[in-house]
Amino acid sequence: MAKKKDDKPKKPAKKPTKKKAAAPEAKQQAAPQGAQDAQAPMLRILAQYTKDASFENPNAPDSLRADQAAPAININIEIGRQMLDGNTVEVVLMLSAKAERDGKAVFLCELEYAGLFAFANVADEHIQPMILIECPRLLFPFARQIMAEMTQNGGYPPILLEPPDFSAMFRDEMLRRADTSGPGNETITVN
Repeated sequence: MAKKKDDKPKKPAKKPTKKKAAAPEAKQQAAPQGAQDAQAPMLRILAQYTKDASFENPNAPDSLRADQAAPAININIEIGRQMLDGNTVEVVLMLSAKAERDGKAVFLCELEYAGLFAFANVADEHIQPMILIECPRLLFPFARQIMAEMTQNGGYPPILLEPPDFSAMFRDEMLRRADTSGPGNETITVN
């Protein structure tokens, strides 16, 4: 084979080079950011657990017959809390679903699902909203799944609870407490 005039040996492409001047700036910016991270609010889940679970099916097997109308189901959600020390709290979601048909109980499903949370660098005015809004919001998907499994294991379609508006629950509870002269409960309820 004969070489053509245009065939020149190809040189490998040059690798891009990094600018060394940018490195000192990055180090200077990293130091203040690290200091800010040390002071940033922190919320951490230390543990999640079922405190209590119950499923009652008092009229089975009659209540499970397919020819019956769907039962009316009343859902209740409560939030409890207990401070364990200055920066650790146990938050408990208490969920109940009571189904009735023609004045008779079809089933009663109750769950207390808890989490142990640690927090740091949280301003005093933000501690209660964090405990009663953010902590339940983190626990709810797990409690919802357990409730769905319990009702399904009881022979009924799984109850798929809609996520509640924990912010609205907190606001309503704070308004209720402001209207009463006595000390407030440690539990928030929504029906």
